[in-house]
Formats: sequence, C-alpha cells, structure tokens
Amino acid sequence: MTEQGVRWTSEQVLALAPDAASRKAGGKLGSPGPWSGAGCDGRAVWGLCAGSGKTPYRTVVDTTGPAYACGCPSRKFPCKHALGLLLLWAGDAAGTAVPTAGEAPGWAADWLAGRRARAEAARAETGSGPADPEAARRRAERRAARITSGARELEQRLADLLRGGLASAEQAGYGLWEETAARMVDAQAPGLAGRVRELGAVAGSGPGWPVRLLEECALTHLLDRAWLSVDALPGPLAATVRGRVGLPVSPEGPVLRDHWLVLAQYDTADPRLTTRRIWLHGRSTGRTALVLSFGAAGRSPQLALPAGVVVEAGLRPYGSGGGLRAELVEQSGTTTASGPPPAGTRVADALAAYGRALREDPWLDTWPVTLSDVVPARAEYGWQLADARPHAGTAGRAGGTAPDERDAVPLTRAAQAHPGLWRLVALSGGGPVSVFGEVGHQGFTPLAAWSPDEPGETVPLT
Repeated sequence: MTEQGVRWTSEQVLALAPDAASRKAGGKLGSPGPWSGAGCDGRAVWGLCAGSGKTPYRTVVDTTGPAYACGCPSRKFPCKHALGLLLLWAGDAAGTAVPTAGEAPGWAADWLAGRRARAEAARAETGSGPADPEAARRRAERRAARITSGARELEQRLADLLRGGLASAEQAGYGLWEETAARMVDAQAPGLAGRVRELGAVAGSGPGWPVRLLEECALTHLLDRAWLSVDALPGPLAATVRGRVGLPVSPEGPVLRDHWLVLAQYDTADPRLTTRRIWLHGRSTGRTALVLSFGAAGRSPQLALPAGVVVEAGLRPYGSGGGLRAELVEQSGTTTASGPPPAGTRVADALAAYGRALREDPWLDTWPVTLSDVVPARAEYGWQLADARPHAGTAGRAGGTAPDERDAVPLTRAAQAHPGLWRLVALSGGGPVSVFGEVGHQGFTPLAAWSPDEPGETVPLT
C-alpha cells in the first residue's frame, strides 16, 4: 500500500495509459498469470512479467512519482507492463494475493534508490543561476533581435494578405504559410510560428472561414505589436508576451506546498512534440495550477498523474499565463483519498472569469473553471451544460413574470465528438453534477465530473 494506506483504482491506473492500445494491452496483463515475484511496499510496486523471450521483463513503479522502469523495448511511458503491474496492485485491494507486501529485490531497490538520489540532487540545485550571467544576457539579446526581425517580417506578410484580400489566402494554399512559419522558427520565435500554422489551417476550413481568419490575423498582429513594444509594457503583461512568442519563462516566487487534487490529465501532439497538461487544485491554497510535461514526437511524457489522486507536493508558479502554470519541484507522496471537488460556480460567473483573464492575456484560448449544479442537455446546435436552477432575477423582469431561464454554455465541437461526453451524460442521468473543464471562445470542454451521490470520486472525462 501507499504511505497513506490507500491504493489506486483501476480507472485511475488506466487513465495513465498514453493511448488506447496501451490501455487495452495493459488490461490483459492485470491478472496474476504472467507475473512472478510481484511485491509492494509503502512507496513502490515491482514484479517480473513473462514475455516472448526466456527472460521475464523486470518492471518497477515508484508510486510516489509515479515513475516507471521496465526491461521491455517500448518507448511509451508507462508501458503495458507497468500498467498491468499497477492494475494487479489495484486489484489486490479486492482480495487477490498478488502483489505481496515485502522488501524490494536488489534490481528494483537499486533503481528506486538511484531515482530518489537524483531527485534529491535536483532539489538541491533548484534556484541556482546560470554559470555565466553575462554570456546568458548576450545570448538573450541576440535572440530578442532575431525575434524582432521575424515579427516585422510577419507584419509585412499580414499587411500583404489584407491588401490583397482574404480570398487570396485560400488560393495560395498552405505552402506559403508553412514557409512563413519556417522563417519564424529561424527567428527563434516558435510561438509566432505556431500562430502562423494556425492561420494556414483556417483558410478554406468550412463556412465562415474568412471571419475566423480575420480574427486570428488580428490576434497575431496584436502579438507582433506587443513584442515590438515589449519594453514599455507592464511587467506581468510583458512576461505573457515573451512567453507567447516562445521565449523560455522561468518559474519564480516561493514554492506553494499543498495537497493537490489531480483534476485532469490529457495529451496534445504535433509532429514535433507531445505535450501533457495536468490540472491540479490545492486543498489549502484553493489555487488551480497547470503542470506541463513534454515528450519527443511519438513518445509519451514521463510525468503522469491519474485524475482523482492527491499529490503532496510543492509547486513553483510561472510569472506568465495568468498565474496558472507551475513547475512541480518537490513531491512527498500520493494518495487517492481525494475528497470533494473544488468549489464550483454558475455558468455566467465562469464566462465572466474567462473574460477577466483575457484582460491579462488576450491570446488565452481557455480558462479552467468548475461548474456546479449543471445538467448536460441537447440543444439545437448540439450539447450544452446548463445551470440546474434559474439565474437570480429571472422572475419579475420588466415588471412581469418571466419564464424560468437558465444560463448555458455550449460544448466545443471536439468535446461533442469525444466518448467522455457519454460518460458525463450517464453520470448525470438528467440530474445536476459538478464538472471541471476549460471554457473559451469555442465553448466548454469537460475534463472531470463529480456526482452529488459520490462527491469524493473524480470521474475522468478525457
């Protein structure tokens, strides 16, 4: 068992899977059959899994990370063997005899000791500055000059587009945008390159694309102009602009120590990088934080935290991103005694919170919110989340009695096509639920939900 005496559930284990194939393969290894020498202690679980060769795969999981090691050649984290071992461990709470409590064998103990030694060394180095501050300053100045040159070139590209008319964007095709994006990469401005690629994807993307293209051009122009005047901007906004164009932003300020409820975890991928977004909520601080983890193209990021666990950890916030993004700098352990969801809000208040966040970061696509007492319902334009109760002041409007009105927010197109929608509908059963997700200009994406009957059980929707 973990130090807190509570094991993970099978759902929480499967939420760690990097893809559906790993989830299916790991499920097949979640029984005692292929395993030998399986054991666990307060902080780890280990075992030998029979494979196609003569030698079984040595698999060990540090449950306080979690972190994984396996002798198999898989490039996925966690691999199917680690998932199967964790499922075996989770199933042991239901009365199976494997894995047994005991001392880790030498091969597992050596890996665990090395991992913890490296973690201690990393904590000791936290806060150390660059070896040569003057050289670092000169490199930063050279990069800023290249970004400025790239921003001016992009401004000219946008001016040419508007001068020739938006229709020319569809005729030119994606190649011209990709060439412009490559120039932004050469200018060491990956944030601008990403926005240019998005512009190229808008043209010809369906009805109303000229309006969407004009909106995205305006936001890109705003970012260009902000960068060219970044030295005159207030400190927090300047930090946001630097982060948006692609400059590395370091975490700053004191470490926030708390018991953090893992609200959600999901991956986004492009041909170059896999990004894992992990949303956390502090029990004591009441803060919502976003931890990012990255993996090379085709590889899963190593940091994985299943929805519903509580992580005792310290986070150091970044200066940009609305104060949401943080770095995990130290971690003491995990437990599944999650407790109730974060305090929720009504739909109108959630939309207002996103509006306030836009004043600090005009390029913000979404904002994290927890909606309380909402009901998933089908509308003319698709699915939405509506307040279960009418908003205040409905009755008696304009001196008369108005019918009950409930604020609602539409789900994004991606959310309406995701299987998690049906899990949410089933959990609701037509009644109110609490839902955590991301609200933005395209609608709401639900990521986790809680039923009033079991408020301590987090149901992942990703």
